[in-house]
Amino acid sequence: MEIVLSTDEEQSKLEYSNITIREFILLGFSDVPYLHWMLFGIFLLMYLTTLLCNSIIILITRIDPALQTPMYFFLSNFSFVEICYVTVTIPRMLMDLCTQKGTITLFSCALQLCLVIMFGGMECLLLTVMAYDRYVAICNPLNYPLIMNSKIAVQLVAACWVSIIPVVTGQTYQIFSLPYCRSNKINHFFCDIPPILKLACGDTFVNNLAIYVAAVAFIMVPFLLIIASYSKIICNILNLSSAGGRSKAFSTCSSHLIVVVLFYGTAIITYVIPKSNQSESMGKLLSLFYTVFIPLLNPIIYTLRNKDIMVALKKLQTKLLIYGTT
Repeated sequence: MEIVLSTDEEQSKLEYSNITIREFILLGFSDVPYLHWMLFGIFLLMYLTTLLCNSIIILITRIDPALQTPMYFFLSNFSFVEICYVTVTIPRMLMDLCTQKGTITLFSCALQLCLVIMFGGMECLLLTVMAYDRYVAICNPLNYPLIMNSKIAVQLVAACWVSIIPVVTGQTYQIFSLPYCRSNKINHFFCDIPPILKLACGDTFVNNLAIYVAAVAFIMVPFLLIIASYSKIICNILNLSSAGGRSKAFSTCSSHLIVVVLFYGTAIITYVIPKSNQSESMGKLLSLFYTVFIPLLNPIIYTLRNKDIMVALKKLQTKLLIYGTT
């Protein structure tokens, strides 16, 4: 069948449609080459600090008997997901800063995107489960051992993984089933959904709709559930007659609430709010915030604002000092 092209634009589109992109180029911070080594040092330090802090939280929640509760089981799982999350993005970014190449194969890009949205979605679900745990502990303390025991905690975490994996796999397959023929240069430091879809030459309406639905299901709905939980918690705390009881209840929830505001704030701006008025530089800045800075801040927030963890850290420090002197 002969194809008749009426304009030069149609001819150009036909030529582009025959191009198959097998690799992408992550531009990253190529616009500031004079800052590469400084950024490399800063991000390496932040990555190592994130790994160390989250690993310590996982360690103390495993070895300290006082932290063998559902609350700290969820926190240790959250720290594990944080480690996975930063490991998917930062080492690749460090390598690109070092080599100044940024080349990534189509498969590697798809794998990175899949893991980024999987661990990011898992964080959303875990934060929701942690909010529910605090709701039960403060609003229904007498039935807490029955409602939230170790078996149910394991089942809740398993349910989070089971619900997020098929959705993420389907989203990734759908995105990379599109034809990419406009360019192979991704103006980002990792493979993220918005900059990748900008390179697609096919109709992305269905993809954008699916992404929006998934964002509502895994970002907005959990966020609203967390808001509802903390509304009940705050009302319950304010009704406590003891000032000491109110102070203790607020201290156990404040760190989680700070993390929720930081994480969900950037996630909603990135994946839910329309991107028409958002520049690529702003997109990269927001991505840096939720992929690098927030994972670094989370363990610090949980450590400094949680008395139980501070006590466990002092115990661990004492044991290490005793072990070092023997």
